[in-house]
Parts: sequence; C-alpha cells; structure tokens
Amino acid sequence: MLQWGAWGGFGFADFLNQLESVGFFRYLLPFLLIFAVVYAILGEIPTFEKKKGPAVIIALALGLLSLQFDYVPAFFQAIFPNFGIGLSILLVALILAGAFIASIGDNDERGKTYRWIFFGLGGLIFLIVTISSLSDVSFIGSNWWSMYGGLAIVLVIIGGVIVAVILGSRGENNNPPAGHG
Repeated sequence: MLQWGAWGGFGFADFLNQLESVGFFRYLLPFLLIFAVVYAILGEIPTFEKKKGPAVIIALALGLLSLQFDYVPAFFQAIFPNFGIGLSILLVALILAGAFIASIGDNDERGKTYRWIFFGLGGLIFLIVTISSLSDVSFIGSNWWSMYGGLAIVLVIIGGVIVAVILGSRGENNNPPAGHG
C-alpha cells in the first residue's frame, strides 16, 4: 500500500520509480508523443480535417506499431536525456552572453550576429546530441566517430562555407549594369 508524504517515507522519487516499473516512461509516453504528433499532422491534411475517426485510428496504429520492437523506446531513452543536457549548455551560454553583452536591439547588426552564433551553437549541440543518442542505441556503432568523425567535420565545414557564401551574396548589390532595364 502506498503511503504518501514524508511521514510514510514515500517520496517523489519513489513515485517516479513506480511509474518507470510499469512502463510509463518506456512505452506510454513515447506512444502518446507519437500518437499526438501523427494526429496533429493528419489533422492538417484536407482529407482528414472533418474525418477525425480515421485520423485517430491511423495515429493509434502508428503509435502502437512504433513500440513493437523496442527501437523507439530505446531511442527516446537515449535522446531526451542528451537533449536536456544540450538545452542546459545552450541555456548557460545564453545566460553568460546576457550577463556580459550589453542590450542589443533586434535590428542592430551585432544582434543579428549573436543570433547566428547561438543558432550555430544550437546546431552543433543538435548534431552532438543526435550522434551521441544514435551511438547509445547502436544505430551508429561506438567506433563510428573514430571511423567517420573527420569526414563529418569536413562536411559540416563545407556546409558552413556554402551557407556563408549564400548569405554573403544576398547582401551584395545585384543591380544590373546601366542601360539594361
């Protein structure tokens, strides 16, 4: 019998442990997340806007099928703790930046630069969280980084250069020469 409160010795950690022991985090939450996302996407498709029954059945089927072989629960168990760590790093960076950088307006050029810096930091954290999570669930073997890490870094740098060139060319004056228009 459960006894709540400090007097019975039953705390919040015990409650979470009981939820975990009945599969709440491993099966129910991933199912609800997948069901909700699929249902929301189907709700935006014109075919299902007024036909909620088939949308519910499809979302229910996909939610249950995704849990069939334990890949999704294992991946969720790997990615969400890593995601929390990544968010913590980004939050600390934002707090430190806010403490040492004077107030910058949205239209200020420095503000745009800082937004790009934090966008890049967020992208880097996303890559690290994704690779780490995939490695944890053996989608990418534990030696993946040693085999392909250099190639991944080169591809990220090339992608960054391409983005920089594209964004830099937008700022140039692209007016046609005089007499052509």
